[in-house]
Amino acid sequence: MLILKNATVVEFQPASIREDVDIVIDGSKIVAVGEGAAAQYSGGRVIDMRGKLVTPGIVCSHNHFYSGLSRGMTAKIAPSPDFISVLKNMWWRLDLAIDEEILFYSGLVCSLEAIRCGTTAVIDHHASPAFIKGSLATLKRAFEQAGLRGITCFETTDRNQGLKEVEAGVQENVEFAGLCDQDKQATGNNHLVEAMIGGHAPVTMPEAALRLMADAVRATGRGVHVHVAEDRYDVSHSHHIYGKDVIVRLNDYGLINNKALLVHGVYLSDQDVEIINAADAFLAHNARSNMNNNVGYNPKLPLYKNLVLGTDGMGSDMWEEMKFAYFKHKDAAGPLWPDSFLKFLHNGNEILNRYFAADFGQVAPGYKADLTVLDYQSPTPLVPGNIGGHIAFGLDSRDVTTVIINGKIVLEDRQFPFDVSSIYSKARKAAQRLWDNMDKLP
Repeated sequence: MLILKNATVVEFQPASIREDVDIVIDGSKIVAVGEGAAAQYSGGRVIDMRGKLVTPGIVCSHNHFYSGLSRGMTAKIAPSPDFISVLKNMWWRLDLAIDEEILFYSGLVCSLEAIRCGTTAVIDHHASPAFIKGSLATLKRAFEQAGLRGITCFETTDRNQGLKEVEAGVQENVEFAGLCDQDKQATGNNHLVEAMIGGHAPVTMPEAALRLMADAVRATGRGVHVHVAEDRYDVSHSHHIYGKDVIVRLNDYGLINNKALLVHGVYLSDQDVEIINAADAFLAHNARSNMNNNVGYNPKLPLYKNLVLGTDGMGSDMWEEMKFAYFKHKDAAGPLWPDSFLKFLHNGNEILNRYFAADFGQVAPGYKADLTVLDYQSPTPLVPGNIGGHIAFGLDSRDVTTVIINGKIVLEDRQFPFDVSSIYSKARKAAQRLWDNMDKLP
């Protein structure tokens, strides 16, 4: 049992603040919350929060842990005047250069950095065409070693080996979902990692890919995780080759359901948005990535029923991502205020609810004990109506002190429970080998 005494509980949806609260955790769940609640329990560890903020878990709803060793990359990259060139010259060369060891250390350091930023769960989207079979289990091992909750998938694509590659990608997704099912049964629904059915983007997903992915969705009970309309080319390609809007095409195969996670959607049509909303599906907005790739801005964010925030591989600092998402929105003359973006940040917990068949996103009895603790000295009153404003204009990952995931402390007083220096040393060597591998590719 773990007891947090004298906490200031900050809820995001609905927004609320409660001071001098005790939080009692038994196993992976919260069992009691309230003033003096700890008095009814004995045994276990007691930690005095001394007024620190305790929030529900923070979710990064779209990421690419395979890109974790690209920071400061010195591999030779050809000039890339447009988004497709960026994909071909950098990212599609990087993912071809990944092997098992490179992937493990990329996943592990990404998991550690997510936790350090107060992120308790990451929804990952993976690609390593030269290492498909077993790649998701490798990522799972990295998540579990760090103690991070996650969902991952392999991006189905035909861009390297055609249908053979499509079949291998779908098979990896299906087999990994089976592995997660085994973990769920063995742990009594206390597993840390779940599965989606991944696809790269409609532009590299032919009809055969959609048919196989639809079969996988039905067989596993999962949803798809796919980039859509990140760039105008994806939409133009869909119109040219298939005569349909992007989401209409996916929906014709039954891929848009309440577990579907669509990513970017910068150029989706109004009809596409309606289909996503009618299916109760999710759209992940990745403001920093869109800015970095110069793909444009999505003006339809207010229209989505289930909008979530991701980073698209640019770290896992969701406080930073929320700031950028809000500021870019205002720069584009958008109508929303910080409270809306606080809701978008919170919405990632609903994806966890649907995949883990458990309750996430509240500091309340019965909910999973995924919690972030912050030592934030507010210079102005902190009240329910301005929580979003405090994040947009002040609070950030430097304020994170302790992180609890599935009832276990994975970061305490800004320290991990194990030495990480050797991990980072091995990661640097793996990164150099990754870059060297890229330069050897034709």
